Amino acid sequence: MTQFKTLDDLTDIAGKRVLLRVDLNVPVSDGAVTDTTRVERVAPTIMELSRKGARVVLLAHFGRPKGAAVASMSLGPIAGVVEDVLDHRVHFAADCVGEVARDAINAMVDGDILLLENTRFHPGEERNDPDFATALAKNGDVFVNDAFSAAHRAHASTEGLARHLPAYAGRTMQAELQALEKGLGNPARPVAAIVGGAKVSTKIELLRNLVEQVDALVIGGGMANTFLAARGVNVGKSLCEHDLVATARDIETLAAKSDCALVLPIDAVVAREFKAGADNETVHVEDIPTDAMMLDVGPKSVEAINAWITKADTLVWNGPLGAFEIAPFDVATVSAARHAARRTREGLLVSVAGGGDTVAALNHAGVSDSFTYVSTAGGAFLEWMEGKPLPGVDVLKR
Repeated sequence: MTQFKTLDDLTDIAGKRVLLRVDLNVPVSDGAVTDTTRVERVAPTIMELSRKGARVVLLAHFGRPKGAAVASMSLGPIAGVVEDVLDHRVHFAADCVGEVARDAINAMVDGDILLLENTRFHPGEERNDPDFATALAKNGDVFVNDAFSAAHRAHASTEGLARHLPAYAGRTMQAELQALEKGLGNPARPVAAIVGGAKVSTKIELLRNLVEQVDALVIGGGMANTFLAARGVNVGKSLCEHDLVATARDIETLAAKSDCALVLPIDAVVAREFKAGADNETVHVEDIPTDAMMLDVGPKSVEAINAWITKADTLVWNGPLGAFEIAPFDVATVSAARHAARRTREGLLVSVAGGGDTVAALNHAGVSDSFTYVSTAGGAFLEWMEGKPLPGVDVLKR
């Protein structure tokens, strides 16, 4: 981690005001937080700073209020959730700049934790307005960013602040960057990537970048049908973007030039209806009935995927192999995930995964804790896989 300053570089912080950018954009249903994972991820950084005597001022966004104060998107109710996770008093201020924020910060003592109101209540946040960044910076002596999930946005609280105050990566950010470096930055080879999901159109840049970075690219989910169609396979009623078969061919050509093995389904689990327990059969991809749709890859495909996982020293995973949400179309995803987890536990594989559906799929397989790193960052993780610069990360470089 020599490329970034971390909390290890931040010494003598007792009494200092530390502006700590965190991700508290947690899922809420009927007014109740349904998953505290993101709070749990940033808890170590918050408590480390608090224990060292810093006055910890939390900056975060919630929802998409588009620069206006929207009561339903206030972070006020989230303060109690953070307090429960930390088992430490968390104060709240009803604004993130101005007199309200200043008075709340001035009332802090060493070790206190204060959550400021939603940064996106101000239009200057998403515009990365220099004046708004300056107003935020007046509240702190040091800036720590622990929100990798927002690092792909050049916002005032993710990028602008680092231009005003000494900037450091928090422990969650540090762990994410170290994992990503192992995944694609400087990986142990061979490197295999699994990319699934519904549509090629949402992951064109990702696929183009990966075929030049990895030794094998496994394509599953609905997007595999588009690549099969590009090879002249009749995929029946399967989800398929027929208008993108030329793009699929271009990616396959680029893979061949880059000496990247493109691993497509050999066989398919097909059904006539998309529902749990639907009647299904396993057929070779060349024999998909015209009135059926592929909802999972078959056992021969899983065997080929697991063979690559066995051969690889590094695995990067984004997206399920099939419709894992409903049985029995979760078999391939669960099998590959458990094989990767087993290899990881044995110390034979570095496995890095991310993306909302991917996290859900690994949780479904019961292996999230066995992967080297599972990112909850969503868009930031995907843009990293696409090879795009992340403003909130780049600004932290030494």
